[in-house]
Amino acid sequence: MSDVSARQRLDTPRPSRRLSFNVDPEAVGRFSESIARYLGTGRYLAWQTIIVIVWIALNLVAVSWQWDPYPFILLNLAFSTQAAYAAPLILLAQNRQENRDRVSLDEDRRRAQQTKADTEFLARELASLRLAVGEVVTRDYLRRELEEVRELLETLQADHGAKVKKDKAKKASAAIDDLSP
Repeated sequence: MSDVSARQRLDTPRPSRRLSFNVDPEAVGRFSESIARYLGTGRYLAWQTIIVIVWIALNLVAVSWQWDPYPFILLNLAFSTQAAYAAPLILLAQNRQENRDRVSLDEDRRRAQQTKADTEFLARELASLRLAVGEVVTRDYLRRELEEVRELLETLQADHGAKVKKDKAKKASAAIDDLSP
């Protein structure tokens, strides 16, 4: 298919004529965070101080090398440029940290809700167990009941023994009565 017919077709998207510049936002964010971390270190401040002292010393002492005479406008321009780039990079790093904090806070909130639900469930279970334990036979209650049953059995056994003796006595007296003429 020729190029002309491809441009005329409606189902074929046109290629972009603009030069596209694809940037990974995550990579830019990580890079900006690393710069922001470095800008906040003592090492950076020490190097910046050394560079400024050398810059000023060379421009004051080395007359033939004076590329930035006394008001040090080029040095001020360098600081302004640095500040113009450092501030947005630091803000970008802060925004990324804020997003991480928000995700962490949401996770903590979710975990707290789950913990609360688990605690409420366990409290209900504990309450039901307390109610169930209140209805369970205790050792003392069971001993008392068994003691009563034992006493009842002894009483019945004694009554039965007396009845058996009575019956034997009746049979014996009946047997004696049958033997007497």
